[in-house]
Amino acid sequence: MTTLADQIAAPTGEIEGADWPAFGWVDDIRPALGEAVAAGRPAALATLYKVAGSAPRGPGAQMLFTPSEHGSVAATGYFSGDCIEGDVANHAAQVLADGQPRRLHYGMGSPWIDLRLRCGGALHVLLERVTPDSPAVAALLRHAAERRSCTWVSDGETQAVTEDTGPLLALTDEPFRIARRYDPPRRLIVSGGDPGALAAASLGSMAQFETILLRPGGPHAPPPFPVSQYLREEPSEALARLKVDRWTAYLGATHEDHHDLGGCLAALRGHAGYVGMIGARSRAPERIAALEAVGATPEELSRLHLSPGVPGLGKSPWEVATGIIAEIMQALNPARERA
Repeated sequence: MTTLADQIAAPTGEIEGADWPAFGWVDDIRPALGEAVAAGRPAALATLYKVAGSAPRGPGAQMLFTPSEHGSVAATGYFSGDCIEGDVANHAAQVLADGQPRRLHYGMGSPWIDLRLRCGGALHVLLERVTPDSPAVAALLRHAAERRSCTWVSDGETQAVTEDTGPLLALTDEPFRIARRYDPPRRLIVSGGDPGALAAASLGSMAQFETILLRPGGPHAPPPFPVSQYLREEPSEALARLKVDRWTAYLGATHEDHHDLGGCLAALRGHAGYVGMIGARSRAPERIAALEAVGATPEELSRLHLSPGVPGLGKSPWEVATGIIAEIMQALNPARERA
């Protein structure tokens, strides 16, 4: 009789939820890795370390596979949009079982001619087993919690985390080694409670931002959609406590200057990667003057987005929010993918 322990020790390569692969929406494997650590389970970490030709994802993209209670594997992330994920999962199950790393080659020049990539390129993937008691895993998760960048260095068998940071992915061929940079999770802080503010916060959460909704003196009940935190305090006070950084976006959307201007100033002085404030363009001069009066510098004001979003999308809450989230993604992307 197969026990639950046996199933977890020897998972199959079947991916849970493969028919509707929502696991591919997740780009950051650290939350899933944290869950595996908390449950005391090993995981198979797959890193795309080299790409030739056209490909959906670039070097540094990752997937994480963890054994489930049903004998299959739970997946996070994606490489090709269903071309090779099933085969990677099969190898991941083997890595979980025997602990031996594997380097996989798909597409052009691959030994597996029956696995073709629709894009016509080539993908090279490192699969390595990580354990819940690994010091490197603990250091990786600690850096994420403390919002500090770090680099995962691995040859597939020996893993370490360093404070050094460089490109998203650096590869050494002989001896083989990858160095994959991790930045703090992208964070979106929205202040406000009207439909536009709620649409922006909801979209941010769906887009995998660590989303914090601020509503000064708002209702005690949380919003009707998932967010990382719901706070009822003043934006300037909340931002000072949360410690804004360049991987943080702040959107002032209370439509009350005494709330939003303080939040914007705190975000600008914290060097947030994006600072915006919803409102009519006609109000921009008085808002800039108010910020100048409390000491905002020309450099800080040059980073402030007044009336943010993408012109021409429309004025409904979802249309405005879509434009703003797109603008925020664009602004934060260089910090995540810097060379």
